[in-house]
Amino acid sequence: MQTENTLKELVKEKYSAIAGQPRSQNAASCCGSGSCSTEVYNLMADDYTNLDGYTADADLGLGCGLPTQFAKINSGDTVIDLGSGAGNDCFVARAITGEKGKVIGIDFTEKMIEKARENAEKLNYHNVEFRFGDIEHMPVSANIADVVVSNCVLNLVPNKLNVLTEVFRVLKPGGHFSISDIVLEGELPAKLKEAAEMYAGCISGAIQKQVYLELIEATGFSNITLQKEKDIIVPDDILLEYFSQEEIGSFRNSGASIKSITVYAEKATDQKQACCAPGCCD
Repeated sequence: MQTENTLKELVKEKYSAIAGQPRSQNAASCCGSGSCSTEVYNLMADDYTNLDGYTADADLGLGCGLPTQFAKINSGDTVIDLGSGAGNDCFVARAITGEKGKVIGIDFTEKMIEKARENAEKLNYHNVEFRFGDIEHMPVSANIADVVVSNCVLNLVPNKLNVLTEVFRVLKPGGHFSISDIVLEGELPAKLKEAAEMYAGCISGAIQKQVYLELIEATGFSNITLQKEKDIIVPDDILLEYFSQEEIGSFRNSGASIKSITVYAEKATDQKQACCAPGCCD
């Protein structure tokens, strides 16, 4: 059984390597990790190219949704992006917040931070900042953000409740988040759950969709809304790394599914109306 710290180090190692990979390799695999598929080009990522602020150099093809498109960001807002990578979601958010707003990207992979800062400097953006840190212990003050976004990152974190508690802390009363993530319905085969490549590839670290939504509610958020949902089909040529053809058939017929969801939720304006993580309101 791998510990939380072991899994974090695994993700950090993989995403340090991914920072130097071409987008085509990342998009054709599971979040840039493991073998590429010859069956599909774009396994998880949605198309950003038509969004204002899109920056090709910052798009590593690692997402599983378009949270900034659904995030209800306004001009002048302060936005935090969790697991900001090379900065693509931050730059899209900045196109909405404008010069009066501020965007903070947080990532615990130094090479990603370096890449994002280089991109921001090339674009001459002075109100986009990238901070090195763990999203379970965000390097920002409480009640600072109007909006939090994240794209295919919480599934990589072993303790998702810690992250959601931090999201609640950094949001202003009345603030909200829009997060795209990978979740499950039904049980994945043990071989996928135990595969290190599939953990770094966003699959085996995913939890059940209902549990995910319950964690959000338990943290104290309200008006929880599914903004988008789509099935993720892992191609056979990736699954063959772990299964026989017969086992793949059994998996396909098991009823288990991997989904990308984009979830919206709000922090109450009157914090007395909101609870926090289980046990801390006693």
